Amino acid sequence: MRILFMGTPEFAAVSLGQLIADNFQIIGVVTQPDRPKGRGMELQPSPVKQMALQKEISVWQPQQVDSDEFIPIFQELHPDLVVVVAFGQKIPSLILNGPKYSCINVHGSLLPKYRGADPIRGVLLNGDRVTGITTMYMNEGWDTGNIIFQEELEVGADENFGSLYCRLAELGGKLLVRTVQALSAGNAPRIPQDDRLATKAFKIKPEQYRINWGESAQRIHNLIRALAPSPGAETYFKSERLKILESRINNCSEDNIISSCGPGGIIRVIKNQGLLVAAGDQPLLLTKLQPAGKRVMSANEYANGRSLKEGMHLTNSNKLKNNT
Repeated sequence: MRILFMGTPEFAAVSLGQLIADNFQIIGVVTQPDRPKGRGMELQPSPVKQMALQKEISVWQPQQVDSDEFIPIFQELHPDLVVVVAFGQKIPSLILNGPKYSCINVHGSLLPKYRGADPIRGVLLNGDRVTGITTMYMNEGWDTGNIIFQEELEVGADENFGSLYCRLAELGGKLLVRTVQALSAGNAPRIPQDDRLATKAFKIKPEQYRINWGESAQRIHNLIRALAPSPGAETYFKSERLKILESRINNCSEDNIISSCGPGGIIRVIKNQGLLVAAGDQPLLLTKLQPAGKRVMSANEYANGRSLKEGMHLTNSNKLKNNT
């Protein structure tokens, strides 16, 4: 089976690596053009391109796969199967319908839940305790094709995006191998999705990174998990922007203190544990953070360095509030 692989980030590179390790014939890789990254904004190849070059696999990087420049290349390659994993472009019908064994996708959720560009963060934002991987036949819709296989994965109560991303990437690679084997054997199922159960997972916008301390502790905790380790949920102490990278729900009763200091108020600094902050309904323990332009540190280390004390506030803007 001649396989053309389309993908871009590390999530896709893991799947490509699994196909290579299982000795499938990869006739080429299509990935996004190199992008500027880092402080120097130098062009950097995608993780998929890096792996392909290491394995001496041909790479194409069209601005659009439906362009007049790339379509003739695709037709000349004449793949038996196209595998798409977190590619980042809309796939045209000519590619969807051209290969003998179809065009398939590895998606980071249990479809039809969390169709869209950011399913892993969607799971964390909603506090789901189970997610998984779906392989499916692609069609003209966004993640609406018939399901081939699914496999579930439990989500830890305090698990963040970085951890879940890596675990789902590994599961996705393994399920992809199983899927390609079934396609080759002619026994891959086609299970229609129930559109009535569909939900969307849109990319989180930068303005949504900021913590609203009036929301419930669980909702804030989920935002922190979904944005860690990067880009990080944001809050302010005085005029200093902080990225909150780790937290825990604190189930002790602090109602009287919360009502007196208000959302975002510092209840106390707990030695060797973190910074206890009032949310809209109960306290939230912050354990790891990063001040703007500085290194990641424990919340205790930050609190000691800034002499934080009860009654001071974290806010959703750089305007001062009771922080004297």
